[in-house]
Amino acid sequence: MRRFHSFVVFAEMRTGSNLLEANLNALPGVVSHGEVFNRYILGKKDRTELFGITMEDRDRDPRPLLRKLREETEGLPGFRFFHDHDLRILDDVLPDPGCAKVILTRNPLESYVSWKIAQATDQWKLTNARRLKTAKVRFDVAEFLQHLQDIQAFQLTLLHALQTTGQTAFYLDYEDLGSLDVINGLAAFLGVEARLKALDDTLKKQNPGPLEDKLENPDALAEAIAAVDVFNLGRTPSFEPRRAAGVPTALASDAGLLFLPIRSGPEAAVRDWFAALGPVSEGFEQKSLRQWKRRHPGHRSFTVLRHPLLRAHAAFRQKIVMGEAPDLRRILINGFLAELQPPGEPFATAEAERAAFLIFLTYCRLAVGGQTGARVDPGLASQTALVQGFASFQPLDYLLREDRLVEGLANLAAEAGVAPPSITPDPAEAALLTIWEETLETAAADTYQRDYMGFGFTRWRK
Repeated sequence: MRRFHSFVVFAEMRTGSNLLEANLNALPGVVSHGEVFNRYILGKKDRTELFGITMEDRDRDPRPLLRKLREETEGLPGFRFFHDHDLRILDDVLPDPGCAKVILTRNPLESYVSWKIAQATDQWKLTNARRLKTAKVRFDVAEFLQHLQDIQAFQLTLLHALQTTGQTAFYLDYEDLGSLDVINGLAAFLGVEARLKALDDTLKKQNPGPLEDKLENPDALAEAIAAVDVFNLGRTPSFEPRRAAGVPTALASDAGLLFLPIRSGPEAAVRDWFAALGPVSEGFEQKSLRQWKRRHPGHRSFTVLRHPLLRAHAAFRQKIVMGEAPDLRRILINGFLAELQPPGEPFATAEAERAAFLIFLTYCRLAVGGQTGARVDPGLASQTALVQGFASFQPLDYLLREDRLVEGLANLAAEAGVAPPSITPDPAEAALLTIWEETLETAAADTYQRDYMGFGFTRWRK
């Protein structure tokens, strides 16, 4: 039984993917069709149709092409995929263990300079060394850093998908393409019996030599390298679990507005505002939400950020004081010696509530730091993690602030072409004012450092 039904080579421009594909196609029983999901070509230059599907057909929906490629190719079919190709196809490819993943990388400085030279000479492949075109190019530091950011982000996407689905990939570096043993090892990984006796020598290396010799401004290399945090030293470690996209919590208005709520935020107020606009849809999964988006061209998506201290207190009152999280109540009582009233009963004094709330903030700090071993309730998770989770499905159009909510929703209503309804006041602020003390500000800032830094929050009470 064949190990894989297809494969994909994840690479980038100027990483040697053409050479790798040539060697794969030299293996009997292996067919790589090129960059079939490149927005500007259909596998290769000047091709207008593949398996009876035109570029226009593919751009409307790439999945039929993927299906035909797999069904109608004699042998093991595959294709090359770069970070700027049609990302819709990843939903079908990445979770599928029957689709082999091959990941080809190259030193990003080298690939960037090679890309600039190819742009300058319009020579993207070289089969005859006598026709080599050379050029010195200008190194654009800002452009390079953006290039680096794009490819690193895509590599992290691939890594996360492999980790969460329990898959592995076959990794190659640009230099590996000159090793017959490595290419035959790739054949073994793909489950192909054939082996190469020699590597394809049709394609020639286009830009040998030191990087400095290829640049008009070689001094810019030092600036670029200085700007790159090679060892990721500037990163603040975060052990907070990554969040899912939160699609089932989404609210959609027929006015073309999509709200992804942050738990323990002003969700009820926005829900009431949505209801005043007209029919509201919810209970989505990713497929049904994409269908809603297609039915509502011009839609706008948003969430609402709440001050971390106010949000933590709202979560405390809902989950602990009102008793919606009985397991967490038991943890606070037994593990942290919190003195709590029976569920639904108010605290006897503001001091008693403040003391219990400080214990709750301590637990939240441990939870978001990955130190409790328990699942982090979305109402306690950082807003940073939740927004990143939303973005794993689709980046949001707007991040509204609760303290400017009236203005923010009015602007959204104007974009949708509807009159903005009034907003129901949220009692959360008044509840916090009754127990506020400077110690709470300090504890919240310690607990939700990522939110304070990332979203620019300052003290709640000025």
